[in-house]
Amino acid sequence: MKIGILAAMDKEVALLIPLLKNMEEVAMDSRKAYIGKIGKHDVCVMKCGIGKVSSALNAYRMIEYFHPDIVINSGVAGGADATMKVGSVLVATEAAYHDVWCGPGTEWGHMDGLPARFAMDENVIATCRKTASPDVRFGLICSGDRFISKVEEVDFIKDVYPDALACDMESASIAHACHDCGVPFAVVRVVSDTPGQADNISQYKNFWSEAPEKTFNEVRSIIESLD
Repeated sequence: MKIGILAAMDKEVALLIPLLKNMEEVAMDSRKAYIGKIGKHDVCVMKCGIGKVSSALNAYRMIEYFHPDIVINSGVAGGADATMKVGSVLVATEAAYHDVWCGPGTEWGHMDGLPARFAMDENVIATCRKTASPDVRFGLICSGDRFISKVEEVDFIKDVYPDALACDMESASIAHACHDCGVPFAVVRVVSDTPGQADNISQYKNFWSEAPEKTFNEVRSIIESLD
């Protein structure tokens, strides 16, 4: 199987590259990508950039150049639920936009011709339920073009999506691009901060100075278990 892994930032990519065996750096248009093996699978890791536009464009770029059988979005996310602690791993079952509303008579997050929530690949979810560590959570991740840091911002997301477990700036847009291209998609993210529960700016900064690489090894474990 050919698997594409997208992460928003260089420091996320740097934690993913060591998972690759026989790694080779290649050029994908104006982007660097890193190709190697995880288990029996051919894997390409690439930085997609922060936010919805950059991540969607680079998801499309990866699909065009690498032709993956599935795209996995990995990296960090903010916790959007009191049960999500720093270091918690989320395998998303769905992704939705928390900053999209198209007017009266429409569902929040829904754009014409698209699902209001993008469903993740069932094979990855099933594999994770069998093989992932007991503290891995499954549920909804919400995306929008802002770093969530205030209680009222989390409250707004929870008002619209009471079942949201985490928030980020890329998952839904990458899911959107994959949906349009007919490529299965999955999200595996680790919580770096908990907006509204603590000083999440400090949490976020401390996470990167103390970031345990084992959290990203969950991605390797999942990939190695895929058929």
